[in-house]
Amino acid sequence: MNDLMSVVDWSRAQFALTAMVHWLFVPLTIGLSLIVAVMETLWYRTHNEKWLRITKLWMKMFGINFACGVATGIILEFEFGTNWSNYSWFVGDIFGAPLAIEGIFAFFLESTFIAVMFFGWNKVSRGFHLASSWLTAIGVVLSALWILVANAWMQYPAGMKFDPAQMRNVMDSFSEVALSPVAINKFFHTVLSGWVLAAVFVIGVSCYLLLKKRNKEVAVSSIKIAGWIGTLGILLTMWTGDGSAVEVSRVQPMKLAAMEGLYRGQCGQGLVGIGFINPDKEIGDNNDPIVYGFEIPKGLSILAKHDANAFVPGIEDLIDGIELTANGDTIHTVSYAERIEAGRRAQSALADYEKARVAGDDLAMDLAAKRLQADYQYFGYGYLDSPQEAVPPVALTFYAFRVMVMAGGYLLLFMLAALFMAYRKQSLLSNKLVQLGGLATIAIVWICSEAGWIVAEVGRQPWVIQDLMPSRTAISSIESSSVQLTFWVFVAVFTLLMAAEIGIMVSQIKKESKRDILADK
Repeated sequence: MNDLMSVVDWSRAQFALTAMVHWLFVPLTIGLSLIVAVMETLWYRTHNEKWLRITKLWMKMFGINFACGVATGIILEFEFGTNWSNYSWFVGDIFGAPLAIEGIFAFFLESTFIAVMFFGWNKVSRGFHLASSWLTAIGVVLSALWILVANAWMQYPAGMKFDPAQMRNVMDSFSEVALSPVAINKFFHTVLSGWVLAAVFVIGVSCYLLLKKRNKEVAVSSIKIAGWIGTLGILLTMWTGDGSAVEVSRVQPMKLAAMEGLYRGQCGQGLVGIGFINPDKEIGDNNDPIVYGFEIPKGLSILAKHDANAFVPGIEDLIDGIELTANGDTIHTVSYAERIEAGRRAQSALADYEKARVAGDDLAMDLAAKRLQADYQYFGYGYLDSPQEAVPPVALTFYAFRVMVMAGGYLLLFMLAALFMAYRKQSLLSNKLVQLGGLATIAIVWICSEAGWIVAEVGRQPWVIQDLMPSRTAISSIESSSVQLTFWVFVAVFTLLMAAEIGIMVSQIKKESKRDILADK
């Protein structure tokens, strides 16, 4: 058992490492592809060589980042087979479909036209080259779409049914998988946040060009384009974030409770603005969960339910299966103890089905299948030893959510300030503190992006598939020492990859800052 949990922990650590490194590249690829396409469109429409030079500048940054993102993405997909083979078998028909579409169509589209982007100058017409840039940007977004559809299905498993004959889930409705509200919100929230990250990157690098006192026109023009895309992106990201909060409240209420450090909810539940998790808080005791914090009255009810007086359940409410009406009356739902019992009944029914199948008893198979179907929605709870195991790491989820929100608020102000200075007060762009602030914000936007994924993934633990499959049942039958070895190998490889990415980026940026971009051929 100890080795089993060691395999689970090391496999999760390895996947988290790979995913977080991969996500350093993906949002920049998404956003830069759009910015490059917009800049090339300006060159196409105006015939101004300035925009051609600026387009080529940011296209170089896009190309460096794209190559590193592909490398880490391939490793991430292989890990599903090497470390999480039980998961891959259990949901392969469903989870594999969007990933296959991404590889066959979306990645094929972007990888085909990216070649024209980089090597097609003076070999194809201006119009065809522009179309290639836009098709690359579209391909990048489509790749993100199908990967996010797969991830959203893990958060909210829709459009499927369990086939006891195959001992696995099979797709029942592709449209429900691809168009679930969770998938739609996740897609737009993620892509739009990529616009923001790339916009900050462009503004930050432009501030470096200004710091070196060269290429002011390139820098200011880049800040204007990035400022508009970033402002639109952050506003829409906040809007889709609101939609995501509603969906989390609906399908993952335990995640929402962890995000707020909420143990007992109420009607008109407040939202913790700033606070600290009480490290001594345990489920069932009388300790306050939050210390040294302040609360926005009724904020969480508005965020989660769009109703200032709505009841929002806490961790203990969900475990006990309790909700409150607007009048304060108690409603009993399905407690976690009852879910565990239902999950075990479902697993017992599946075992009986298999015995009947081996014996060739069709009637017993039919009866077992009906029992399984009745309790299958809680199938995964049968693997838990206690309701407390279904509670995610509260402190990490709580703090990551606040880092994301506060950083997002800062980024909105940053974008508005960048536009104001680029259009009305360009003299402020010559201020060294402003330039250094632009560079520092590059780190802030990446922290914000990673924090969002920590909320999404840590907040749904212990589930690989919400309510159906906990992490410890999804792993491959391998030795923990093997996973530990590959973990440290990946640490070394990713460190070298990051060093190469940053080194090449910095070298290229320094090179560009030393020449007159608009004058050099």
